[in-house]
Amino acid sequence: MAVMMQAFYWDAPKHDNKEHEWWNFVAEKVEDLHKAGFNALWLPPVSKAASNTSMGYDPYDYFDLGDFDQKGGVKTWYGNSAELKALIAKAHENGIGLYADMVINHNSGADEEETNPLDGQKRWTKFNPKSGRFPRDWNCFHPSRYEQVMLDGENFAGFPHLCHRNPVVYTELFNYSRMLIEELGFDGFRFDFVKGFGAWMIGILSKYRYVKDGKEFQPWVVGEYWSGQDDIDAWIEKVNSYTDNQISAFDFPLRYQLKKVCDEPNYDLRNLTYGESVVMKRPQHAATFVDNHDMGDDMIVNDKLMAYSFILVHEGYPSIFWYDYYNNGLARPLTPNGIDALIQAHHKYAGGDSQILHADPDLYVMQRVGYKDDATDQPGLVYVLNNLGDQWSGTSVKTKWPNQRFIPIAWDGKNAPQPDERTTDADGNAEFPAPPRGYCIYVPA
Repeated sequence: MAVMMQAFYWDAPKHDNKEHEWWNFVAEKVEDLHKAGFNALWLPPVSKAASNTSMGYDPYDYFDLGDFDQKGGVKTWYGNSAELKALIAKAHENGIGLYADMVINHNSGADEEETNPLDGQKRWTKFNPKSGRFPRDWNCFHPSRYEQVMLDGENFAGFPHLCHRNPVVYTELFNYSRMLIEELGFDGFRFDFVKGFGAWMIGILSKYRYVKDGKEFQPWVVGEYWSGQDDIDAWIEKVNSYTDNQISAFDFPLRYQLKKVCDEPNYDLRNLTYGESVVMKRPQHAATFVDNHDMGDDMIVNDKLMAYSFILVHEGYPSIFWYDYYNNGLARPLTPNGIDALIQAHHKYAGGDSQILHADPDLYVMQRVGYKDDATDQPGLVYVLNNLGDQWSGTSVKTKWPNQRFIPIAWDGKNAPQPDERTTDADGNAEFPAPPRGYCIYVPA
């Protein structure tokens, strides 16, 4: 089991007073993140964008990592290539992988406006990047001689959209991907706005035979398909038809369910059981999360640790949001009441299938049955989520463990002293409670 961190939030360099120094700032945290149990960092886009104070989701020069004086300065908002390489090296030294944010749908910051001869429309599509790599004109964008209309996806924010069927574009995106994996040392990709282009493009970039440290390397890959369960499910099916089922998707349906759990009083917890999320239907393809840089005014406001407890005990690949961990102070190291304790529970105990033992409008109880092989020993756990605002709640459930003592290792909620130990009877039955508006994780002693 692994845990990633989204190692940025919107306007992070500005708010943390680390403009053009973000790579160095993240590097300072690497050793502590390793100790906390993080396995990977998802970094923001590394290339020079339309401005050197941009988050990077409006790419201009894919091959300028902060070393050319253009778009307002030399460095990106995060730093330069040397600082990025130093961060990657330090992360790898501490056993932490890196995922690159791939923005290959649209571009911005063009140097000239051009008239597209196919439709007579003027657009900002002339790019003369100072890196000297991947210069572009109208034929690299839609409409193009290679694709006169967009066949694969949606427009985004009025930006010019790359035509991936143009051999120049296709080739340069391979060059960019190879640079990220083979030269910089990234370990995977997060593809931005995958609604906007064909799943085949992600498939071929994912299945390229990268060579890293002298060996063939396959990156971990996740797509941002911001939609409902049916749309995401169809996209996962399609993109994995080009691969060996290696592509995951962020679980937006689950995230919106968890927001309701946290921010809507009396939300029915049975909604978590109906399979209307990626993790419930396709757990091996689920990248679960609580909040991210795009949520803006829709961030979860109340009792957010209830949501983190859920994603860290269930299947899927959980992502922790930097802003919650650091700026909101939810890490709470050396206590049983924060994200750090949940990460340890995830690594040490959350193995095997999830089995829902009880669900009613206010109480959810689940067990992970455990998993053991030559490399892994995760004994399993019992997880209780209590939606009531004014009282502890629990119920007797039948677990897989007869005559077993359980101890609480992670919990939080209102009026949440340490829960008592529990012992199952000869049939595996015991009552497992959790504090008001909170959770508790019990593990075999």
